[in-house]
Amino acid sequence: MSKIAADRIAVSTWSLHRLLGWTYPHDLTTSEIGSGQETFGEGEESLLGLPSVLANHGYNRVEIVSFHLRSRDPIYLGELRDQLKTADVRLQTLLIDAGDITHPEHGERDQAWIAGWIEVANELGAEHARIIAGKQKPTRDALDRSVKALTALADGNAGSSVRLVTENWFDLLAEPAHVHYLLDKLDGRIGLMGDFGNWGGETKYSDLKSIFGRAELCHAKASFIDGDLDEADFGQCVALAEEAGYKGPYTLIFDSEIPNEWHGLATERDFILSRDV
Repeated sequence: MSKIAADRIAVSTWSLHRLLGWTYPHDLTTSEIGSGQETFGEGEESLLGLPSVLANHGYNRVEIVSFHLRSRDPIYLGELRDQLKTADVRLQTLLIDAGDITHPEHGERDQAWIAGWIEVANELGAEHARIIAGKQKPTRDALDRSVKALTALADGNAGSSVRLVTENWFDLLAEPAHVHYLLDKLDGRIGLMGDFGNWGGETKYSDLKSIFGRAELCHAKASFIDGDLDEADFGQCVALAEEAGYKGPYTLIFDSEIPNEWHGLATERDFILSRDV
């Protein structure tokens, strides 16, 4: 038996809503970023200042949600890239958090919008860019539209060091069979990010185990009950991922007001690192 290595731990800006405060909601009709909103209050830290704060808390991997970027201007992106380098924090993933490439009316528009954000991932030096595979019901037609669009996005990103991945999310990929169908059709062109928190029900653990052998990234989301970590559920999720052969990083996802964000992240991290695998 051994322990999970500390360098497999990452943090998503999704988990630091209150620290950052501001978000920049997406408008899929334009590549421009509009005015920010104090979605979670004024915030205490900017995205540019976040890398050093993460490093001070012992984290050297980060995933940035696209709606936390206040600009796509090359100067701003260069500043963020420099801050990450200075703090020695790896930009593991840019999470492109909108768009529906399977939408019968807006799919092509959304595909083009996502392609623009993949360019941002490249400018930032991200290792991965996560794309939503689609939000429509999982008909064969919708799944095949997703395969076609994802293939085109991969073609457009050919030669880049940014690895494109998708996630077991929304109706299109709400069960293992559809995840496997999509990945089989894509033949390695797109990777998989497995998320503990996107699936539930009686078959949650067996369903997750079915796909984690193919996962390259993981959103390790835990539940907190009255401020206490649900160790039984979180432990089962980590165990099934390891048993399935998952070797990638665990990106901590914390989405609760109690306890606070840094405490919640540390609780999740310490629990994962204490596991015998």
